[in-house]
Amino acid sequence: MKRGSPLTPHPHPHTALQADLALLPGGSHTWPQRGVRKGGVLTGQRQISHHLASVVSLWPDICRVCRSEGTPEKPLYHPCVCTGSIKFIHQECLVQWLKHSRKEYCELCKHRFAFTPIYSPDMPSRLPIQDIFAGLVTSIGTAIRYWFHYTLVAFAWLGVVPLTACRIYKCLFTGSVSSLLTLPLDMLSTENLLADCLQGCFVVTCTLCAFISLVWLREQIVHGGAPIWLEHAAQPFNAAGHHQNEAPAGGNGAENVAADQPANPPAENAVVGENPDAQDDQAEEEEEDNEEEDDAGVEDAADANNGAQDDMNWNALEWDRAAEELTWEREHVFWVVSLNTLFILVFAFCPYHIGHFSLVGLGFEEHVQASHFEGLITTIVGYILLAITLIICHGLATLVKFHRSRRLLGVCYIVVKVSLLVVVEIGVFPLICGWWLDICSLEMFDATLKDRELSFQSAPGTTMFLHWLVGMVYVFYFASFILLLREVLRPGVLWFLRNLNDPDFNPVQEMIHLPIYRHLRRFILSVIVFGSIVLLMLWLPIRIIKSLLPNFLPYNVMLYRYWESSHSDAPVSELSLELLLLQVVLPALLEQGHTRQWLKGLVRAWTVTAGYLLDLHSYLLGDQEENENSANQQVNNNQHARNNNAVPAVGEGLHAAHQAILQQGGPVGFQPYRRPLRFPLRIFLLIVFMCITLLIASLICLTLPVFAGRWLMSFWTGTAKIHELYTAACGLYVCWLTIRAVTVLVAWMPQGRRVIFQKVKEWSLMIMKTLIVAVLLAGVVPLLLGLLFELVIVAPLRVPLDQTPLFYPWQDWALGVLHAKIIAAITLMGPQWWLKTVIEQVYANGIRNIDLHYIVRKLAAPVISVLLLSLCVPYVIASGVVPLLGVTAEMQNLVHRRIYPFLLMVVVLMGILSFQVRQFKRLYEHIKNDKYLVGQRLVNYERKSGKPGTSPPPPSSQE
Repeated sequence: MKRGSPLTPHPHPHTALQADLALLPGGSHTWPQRGVRKGGVLTGQRQISHHLASVVSLWPDICRVCRSEGTPEKPLYHPCVCTGSIKFIHQECLVQWLKHSRKEYCELCKHRFAFTPIYSPDMPSRLPIQDIFAGLVTSIGTAIRYWFHYTLVAFAWLGVVPLTACRIYKCLFTGSVSSLLTLPLDMLSTENLLADCLQGCFVVTCTLCAFISLVWLREQIVHGGAPIWLEHAAQPFNAAGHHQNEAPAGGNGAENVAADQPANPPAENAVVGENPDAQDDQAEEEEEDNEEEDDAGVEDAADANNGAQDDMNWNALEWDRAAEELTWEREHVFWVVSLNTLFILVFAFCPYHIGHFSLVGLGFEEHVQASHFEGLITTIVGYILLAITLIICHGLATLVKFHRSRRLLGVCYIVVKVSLLVVVEIGVFPLICGWWLDICSLEMFDATLKDRELSFQSAPGTTMFLHWLVGMVYVFYFASFILLLREVLRPGVLWFLRNLNDPDFNPVQEMIHLPIYRHLRRFILSVIVFGSIVLLMLWLPIRIIKSLLPNFLPYNVMLYRYWESSHSDAPVSELSLELLLLQVVLPALLEQGHTRQWLKGLVRAWTVTAGYLLDLHSYLLGDQEENENSANQQVNNNQHARNNNAVPAVGEGLHAAHQAILQQGGPVGFQPYRRPLRFPLRIFLLIVFMCITLLIASLICLTLPVFAGRWLMSFWTGTAKIHELYTAACGLYVCWLTIRAVTVLVAWMPQGRRVIFQKVKEWSLMIMKTLIVAVLLAGVVPLLLGLLFELVIVAPLRVPLDQTPLFYPWQDWALGVLHAKIIAAITLMGPQWWLKTVIEQVYANGIRNIDLHYIVRKLAAPVISVLLLSLCVPYVIASGVVPLLGVTAEMQNLVHRRIYPFLLMVVVLMGILSFQVRQFKRLYEHIKNDKYLVGQRLVNYERKSGKPGTSPPPPSSQE
């Protein structure tokens, strides 16, 4: 940090003064020793302070920035708490530094600098009306100008662009020539404006996402390297020794510079039983490379190299410029409309009609129409046929040695291939998993395939989305469980599964480099594995439960089936259930960090047990002793292998990294293991033991929480059947609390009985405080808030004046929970005020340090008081004051039903008026400063009063 900067660190004023005293004429100063008494007078630190205070007066006051003394024209100020040599500063230096640092406070003492305005001497005590009126007119004119500008921009981007996109989209997919002729008139049509704008927004979003994805895929190809079969045409030219100084095409010089190096070197230190498919994959890739190889001459290779460079650049300068200029300005509307039309024509119109003509020719049109997703399926078929066509054209271009066309067709094929693989990985695979989960769990909910068919016929889009969402959740939790297994098991056990935590893992690079049949084989294996797990952990346990406990299933999820006698007697509604699930049950269960640790401990215990039973401890967990003994040998082997290898050429490191992605040869941190006798048989027994364990765990999870919840809820509802969401949630809470209590007691047992009793006493007190806080904040406050929302919003809008509104406290509480969470989130995101401070303090204290008195006094009591006043005051006015005025019964009913929204409107108007008053005061100050402000003066800090004090009057004002 520069000398003279206000941010120069000075840990203590004495440090700065000692440094200043060292510069005084008279030599160095000897400081007395600390804690020595001499003649009854204390020396040491106190004497140092007195000595510094006496000597500092000899040193003149200087500015902390420019290190200059004060002058009558430029006096020194002390505007903050800092002392010593950084106490004083010139106002000009401080203003310059504040402009540079963009801060309004001292970075050392955190004190905010204060300035007092200096007005012209001829300023009147009150501004004239004409000045206020002129400033008001100027402000209104500025506001109108900005309003017109942003209104025009909003109209262009939310009206013109979506409407144009929708009309062009409909025109292209109408399939008639008349639609093209009437397109200008359709653009000006006012029919279905809102629906077309919403549909157009979706179309524009899809096209922009496609554009961004295409640019991103180009970056992946340029920086990550294109496939070898695409770059192979440029190798003979580079191998001949021409243009060695030129940059390789596509940004990847690995294949051009070191073409003679093997693409897939053999793996070092091969391990028994690890990745048996690695050599097969390597052989397949080498075979593909040999098939793609051609013997073009030097001239053709040079043309191919130049063409490859041109194709891979894709006019990069203009593309990047277009991407950067895609802003919300109105001058880019025409550019976006043109881009949208081009993308619709290329990426939607052409593939759709290719697929449509193909399906009509093959006679599959009726089957596709019966699927309710004709457009999507037809477009995907068109992309598949387009990919096949690109492959055939690429092969023909290779035969006739059209290298430019060959490379362009190859790049287009990569784009189509990656797009189809993304659709399969993200769309099709989760959808298959979701439908398979639903089919295997039909008996658990007493449903049939006919019910699912009727549901699909009534709402195909919603049904497919829900099944896709369920499949995505299943895939996500399966991947999370695999990551947990990798933390427990020996590195190398799960060699057949991709490591998502590997920094070198890039799925897009795999989509670019690996051939289609590899992806197809992986997709089939994934479907088999995921489907088998669903059969093992869902379908088979359901069959066992139905045979052993016939009366346990199905789960009661049809809410009103058992409450047909009286709809008002239903304790809950579907909305309340969904809100309860999203706002209470799932957050409470997912936010528990102990659950993952428990699951990890169970997996480790099971692994240890299985390892010792089957003598596979070394294979599953590894042997620490063998690892330590073999560490030196591993290092020596690696060093020997590096010495035997030739020095890699420039750029081969990138190529090796790409081939490592393709290899999938095993984990980076592999650990050796001891292989026992009859190893395949032991692995088979391990798989059987794992399947039995998963089956038993699934049986426990499907029965124990629901059974416990039903038993506990029976004390409240009796023999009535309750929705299984309540029973499952109650059972899960009970199971979690039981496991938590057992684990805590086990952790306390080594500390002795007295410590256990003390801990139980502390936890009992903490639980009592938590229950009181939960009753107040999670019970009373949401109930009052939901009831207030019902009276202010719901009842006036839904219930006519001649009918009596009915209130359901349970639904009001459920809605109040949602409203309370929303209000708390908005409060925490907003500015600093007392409610935000209290909520942050309560959250920082946590449950272990819960302060019941603080919560009740600072949070619960004020909030409940405000809510009670909001509920009671209007009721007292409507029921107690209005009848005394002698009005009619109809007027009393009107006042009683409309007083809550009326008072809400009054509060809103008062808030608006208060806001406008503050805005007028700001406008008044702004007008006064614009016309009469001549400068500002820095205010000194007074240490005694702790408030800004007066400052010495400068001879001239500072502009």
